[in-house]
Amino acid sequence: MTFNALSGVLGIPAIAAALFAALPDYRMAARSNIAATGLTLLCSMSLFFVKPQPGPYLLVDDLNGTFIVLTSFVGFTTSIFSASYIGHELEIEKLTPPFVRFYHAMYQVLMFAMNLALIANNIGLMWVAIELATLTTVMMVGIYRTHEALEAAWKYFILGSVGIALALFGTILVYMAARPVIGEGLDAMVWSVLVARAGAFDPALLDVAFVFLLLGYGTKIGLAPLHAWLPDAHAEGPTPISAVLSGLLLNVALYALLRFKMLLAVNPATIAPGPLMVTLGLVSLVFAAFMLYRRRDIKRMFAYSSIEHMGIITFAFGMGGPLANFAGLLHMTMHSLTKSAIFFAVGHVAQVKGTQRIADIGGLTETHPVLGWTLILGVIAIAGLPPLGIFTSEFLVVSSTFARAPALALVLVFGMLVGLAALFLRLNGIAFGEARGPSEQAKASYVPMFAHLGLVLIAGIYLPPALVGCFETVAKLLG
Repeated sequence: MTFNALSGVLGIPAIAAALFAALPDYRMAARSNIAATGLTLLCSMSLFFVKPQPGPYLLVDDLNGTFIVLTSFVGFTTSIFSASYIGHELEIEKLTPPFVRFYHAMYQVLMFAMNLALIANNIGLMWVAIELATLTTVMMVGIYRTHEALEAAWKYFILGSVGIALALFGTILVYMAARPVIGEGLDAMVWSVLVARAGAFDPALLDVAFVFLLLGYGTKIGLAPLHAWLPDAHAEGPTPISAVLSGLLLNVALYALLRFKMLLAVNPATIAPGPLMVTLGLVSLVFAAFMLYRRRDIKRMFAYSSIEHMGIITFAFGMGGPLANFAGLLHMTMHSLTKSAIFFAVGHVAQVKGTQRIADIGGLTETHPVLGWTLILGVIAIAGLPPLGIFTSEFLVVSSTFARAPALALVLVFGMLVGLAALFLRLNGIAFGEARGPSEQAKASYVPMFAHLGLVLIAGIYLPPALVGCFETVAKLLG
């Protein structure tokens, strides 16, 4: 059972990618994409009940179990959304049949790469998986083949390559720090071995390694000032990929950084990684909050909102401690569900209005009431207002910070309020202004959007004890 679950999490998307590249019929490929991601979700959920023994390459523990299920769930719901969304792109000839086959194959490659990064027990293998995920999303961002899409993909490739090169150098430095203690060979790159022996590593090498890892993986997370690729990639790529980028890939890069943060926590002679993460988190939050006022493209606006919230999550993990870590995990989960739901709504808006320009979108609550009010609910959720789940996580982050560092809490609250005001300023014209643009009917499914926002609403009112216990366990592991 354990072997089948692990092989399913990796094997199903790998096999599906090869099959989808050859499937000529779009509808069959879309349904098969949903089936493959659904089976992957079932396999990932089974890992909660039976955890395999760690090997030199793969590891399932309390930390990555949460990430794996979240990734598989959002991957599944996004595949449902993308089935009809990409079909509409084919109908209006924005995509050709060969590119649709390419899209579905690359979607499964992306799921494989993210799952591999999460369950890798080898820090080199984890790096390779994140690089594969990056290259896959680069190709998907440029799939429309317009000048703007190709420019965004090229920019993403260049900046992502710089980031992943820095992360590679940091990974090599960790290996060099481990080699005198563990010896040469595979064991010096196995995370479960590293964390058990990290207390004896050279602290100077670990310090330098973490700086490179923070800059490298921080580029992937989208932390300012390393964020420049993210708004363009979101604005020019297919909307389902924007949902996966914001909801999943940023989390995978953060997960990699947290693994290395745990290594430094074991060695008391190293620098404290928390202040570095707190600084970058606050800079990202405040910078993105002000940049929200200047956005004219609706997808680009919510891309900056992702930078803002990844800043909050990084800040929470940087503060550390059981309560702040719990808040960071909860905020990460709620952000993934909420932001992907918002991008589903934005995808509908772009289809019915034929544009992503905010100036050309207005009066959604009159022309498309269900879509308009759902987008309002999504913005209320991402702004951190009660009774939705992000309010709970942000309240925990702020309260834990006030108890330990009131000055930092003031900056944190300031950034949140600036971002909230910017979002509602833009939302006012989009949802309640004068009706503008065409009023076509949305072609993609509303079900994933409703499902995500429903879960976020439930989480704001009631958190299941099993979920709370899981997050508490992980929060203690993170230190």
